[in-house]
Formats: sequence, structure tokens, C-alpha cells
Amino acid sequence: MPGELPADAHDTNASPVPTGPAAERGPRERILDATTALLAEGGREAVSTRAVGAAAGVQAPTIYRLFGDKQGLFDAVAAEGFRAYLDSKTAREPLADPVDDLRAGWDLHIGFGLANPALYQLMCEPRPGAVPPAAAAGAEILAAHIRRIAEAGRLRIGEERATHLVRAAGTGAALTLIAMPEERRDLDLSLDAREAVIAAITTEAPVLADPGPVGAAVALRAALPGATALTDLERALLREWLDRIAGTAEPR
Repeated sequence: MPGELPADAHDTNASPVPTGPAAERGPRERILDATTALLAEGGREAVSTRAVGAAAGVQAPTIYRLFGDKQGLFDAVAAEGFRAYLDSKTAREPLADPVDDLRAGWDLHIGFGLANPALYQLMCEPRPGAVPPAAAAGAEILAAHIRRIAEAGRLRIGEERATHLVRAAGTGAALTLIAMPEERRDLDLSLDAREAVIAAITTEAPVLADPGPVGAAVALRAALPGATALTDLERALLREWLDRIAGTAEPR
């Protein structure tokens, strides 16, 4: 059935008890480590209860008790992978120019995907009607990058649309490069995609230098959280109006 681990999931043969440094980690951490290693070595097909249990030194019931089913296990692995990705992002200081900071974030994103292809594909796996937890957390980080650009007055379209465009382009570029044989991988593809999407969503100078309702709406929308003179209800109403104005923009 969908979501279940392979047929050996009910194999209760004892797994080797871990020794050394591995023994100091709890069963959950050992299972996640084992699953991540199996994914890196052989992809999804390599992940079975028997293989995970043998590598982690646990039995099948422990895996089910901690993760529920295969999707739960994969979601947990993806969340751990995203945590590692976040650590790499927060280790660097934001650049003064928010557009350059978005470029740096893009490059870090692509680099993480190429260094961890199986994990990245798992993190970005489409799921009809739902957003994987790791992908949702990533969208929040990207939205913060876009917000900085909007606050600088350099966003030419609405924040939500800009976030979706960058996310779609970045994920697509990473997955395309992952699918290429390493010896034929064209890294300029990522740079071209990056600059194309940045040109579509940003301006060289603050948009208010060229007056217009869309630019004004985008800039005011970014500053709205600081409008303490308004009540929460008033801010929500104004945000809706500004989003409606900004949503009429087309990339120039």
C-alpha cells in the first residue's frame, strides 16, 4: 500500500546492536542517519525496513513507532536535511545589497542540491494538495529575502508572486542540473536562470523613483508591519488592498 515500507517491514530478526559513537545516539537519530546514507548511496529504492534497521541497529517496530510509515520517515529525513541547509545559510552574514543577498542565497541553494542530490529531490518532491514541511520552511526563508528587496523599494511585482517565481526557477534549475550527467553539467544554466528571474522581479533603482501605483503599493506593503498607528484589522484590510494593486503588475 502507498506509504508503507517494503514487504520486509515486518521482519523481526534482531539487528546488530550499535557500538562506539553510534551507540551514543538515540534510535531516532540512528534511523535518520541510516536512511540519509541509504538515500545517498542508492536512492529511494535502497530504503527498506531491513536495510534501515540493520544500519541503525533497531527492529521494524521501532521505525514504525517513531515515524508511522515510509512517508513519515522521509518527511523526517527531509526536515533534518533542511535543518542542515539552514545551518549553512545562517552561517553567513547577509549582504548589504538585498538583491546580491538573493543571488548568494540562490547559489547556496543550488550548491546544496548538487552536493545532496537524493536528499534535495526528497525535500522538493511534489505532493498534490499539500506542501512538504521542508519546502514550506524553505519558502519562509525565501520570502524573507524578497521582503528585504521590497523594503529597499526595488521589487517591481508583489512579494508573493516574486517568491513563487524565484522558488520555481531555483528548484527547476537545481533539479535540471541534478538530472544531468556530472561530466556534462552546465553550471551556467543556474547563473542564466538566476539573472533572468532577478531581472523579472527587481529594478536597479527604487521603484518609487518612477512613480506609479504598483511601485508605491509594493513599497508600502513591505513597510506595513511597522505601521503601528493602525490596528491589526486596519493593517489586514490595507494589506489586502495593496496586494490587489501590486498583483496587477507585469514583469517589465
